[in-house]
Amino acid sequence: MSSQFFGLNIAYSGLLASNAALNTTANNIANVQTEGYSRQQVDQQASMPIRVFQTYGCAGAGVDTLAVERIRDDFYDTKFWNNNGKVGEYDMKQYYMKQIETYFDDDGENAGFKTVFDQLMITGIEELMKNPSSSTTKSQFVGYAGSLTEYFNGLAGNMEALQKDVNLEIKLKVDELNSLAGEIATLNNQINTIELTGINANELRDRRSVLLDKLSKIVDVEVTETPIIDNNNPDRESGANRCLVKIAGGQILVDGSEFNGLECVGRANYEKVNQTDIDGLYDVYWVGGEKFDLTNASLGGELRGLVHIRDGNNGENFTGAITAIGTTNGGQNDTVTVEGSKHYLQDLNKCNLSDQGGIITLGNQDFYYDSWSVNISYDASGEAQYSYTFTLSGSDKNQMRVTNDRVGKTANIGTGIDYQGVPYYMNQMNEWVRTFSQKFNNILEAGNDKTGVKMFTGGHATDSDQYTFPDASRYDVFTDTAAAGSSMVVNVGDDSYYKLTAKNFQILAAMELDPSLMANKYREGDGVEASDLLNDLKDLATNKSKMSFRGASASEFLQGVLSDVALNASRANSFYRSFTNISDSIDNQRISISGVDEDEEAVNLVKYQNGYNLAAKMIQVLTEVYDRLILNTGV
Repeated sequence: MSSQFFGLNIAYSGLLASNAALNTTANNIANVQTEGYSRQQVDQQASMPIRVFQTYGCAGAGVDTLAVERIRDDFYDTKFWNNNGKVGEYDMKQYYMKQIETYFDDDGENAGFKTVFDQLMITGIEELMKNPSSSTTKSQFVGYAGSLTEYFNGLAGNMEALQKDVNLEIKLKVDELNSLAGEIATLNNQINTIELTGINANELRDRRSVLLDKLSKIVDVEVTETPIIDNNNPDRESGANRCLVKIAGGQILVDGSEFNGLECVGRANYEKVNQTDIDGLYDVYWVGGEKFDLTNASLGGELRGLVHIRDGNNGENFTGAITAIGTTNGGQNDTVTVEGSKHYLQDLNKCNLSDQGGIITLGNQDFYYDSWSVNISYDASGEAQYSYTFTLSGSDKNQMRVTNDRVGKTANIGTGIDYQGVPYYMNQMNEWVRTFSQKFNNILEAGNDKTGVKMFTGGHATDSDQYTFPDASRYDVFTDTAAAGSSMVVNVGDDSYYKLTAKNFQILAAMELDPSLMANKYREGDGVEASDLLNDLKDLATNKSKMSFRGASASEFLQGVLSDVALNASRANSFYRSFTNISDSIDNQRISISGVDEDEEAVNLVKYQNGYNLAAKMIQVLTEVYDRLILNTGV
């Protein structure tokens, strides 16, 4: 039979259970404003009954307080992390696209493209046509042309500064990712140390969840936690768990108490992907390991958004089939010829290949190249064929030689990122500047019995000289007059219009010093007031048959590019708002389960207080019973 003091033990277990519940409630109330805190509750169950050898069988033995557990639903955590990556991606895109939109905007307050172009092609030409031979009017016209070059110079400078800012932010995000990964690995170790003793590490788990929330905004995350099995006794629960954090489609970042760090390595000037890229763009590598693919389709979060802004080329990277392998200079330098079949590789005005060398992927192997050339030829049917020949670097950069088995495989430079980022807009500006300068200069050089002087050129990057664009490297002239079976080769080092960019766009120095050099008529013998050449210049702005940019006229450059910017900015804003609303909704669902409700805790406080008081009252009653039993009963 049970002891006479059995009831006191039952009451005592109730007192302990109520006290634990009161303490847990106090802890919940104290952390009502703590970020990431999960509501806790006491897990109780009835104690195992004991046999009393009476007719009623067994007697209850009170209550056991098993653990203090946090209330958390991992399902909502996973949903939140998956969505948070989208929030981070579009947060970066909408922030930087707003800046790009500001750069291109022509709101009347700042001199945008339409303002400076209309000054040149409407105001300037109309004034010049009133007095074609006037040096003063020509000087004013050259000034308007200078404003156009300064506009593109400034816009290119702003875009380069933006690319630099994005590049630095990528490094900051990688550093933050490393910091979070290190903290998570430390917490994993601390959690296992505590839980091996059978105690739940609630606060540490909450802290880890907060860090995973932050990490999921930087990069996509996949979190799995599996029990660690005791090989000597597989049925025994060890209490320890292996927490794996994977990023970028399954690459392990954290494995238990260990983590794999990432590091940023700046590209050398001979590793540039695009002609317009700034020096020192960061590639990311696993510490002591392989390259981390920033263009991985599975990559998410802020890193994805930043990479798209920094490197987005609208999917128009250099790619083609390898058609031949050759050698030059007595076989010291290998050459690779690639067919440029993509539409954007069929026009050198659109070319954005690096002029300082780079890395070309042949099949699945990377090779450094020093220079390149393009062969433009016309077949018997008059169709243009473009093939690019790359001169590969020597053994100081390439550890292996290219072999003939590469023929027929695909060659790539960079990756096609289907987003319109900085390289895309820089290339759009370069294409317009090159095309407009070629057409404008052609008209001017045809003046005065074909002795006219060009107006637009580009400045050297290393000195104060300017490009002259001789006829031998004028691929625009060749493509305008080429016959079937003819061909020409343009080298990257040639003084061709490929060298002209929005950044180095300039007025010819001789024209600036002497604006009277500007022709206004085609035949030298015509009167001083002749202006037939000026009519053609004016027509260049609106006549698509004389200059076409993306199927529109030269004056519609801004509408075409700004529509891209506005569409991308609007899309980024819409997606950011949408995913933010979804994130808030998921977080509210998560909080409804794991969050602390002050009213609910107030009710619990009263409930547990009553339970504590009743347990204490029970002990008081039993004390009186035992007092009567011990002091007033006996012989």
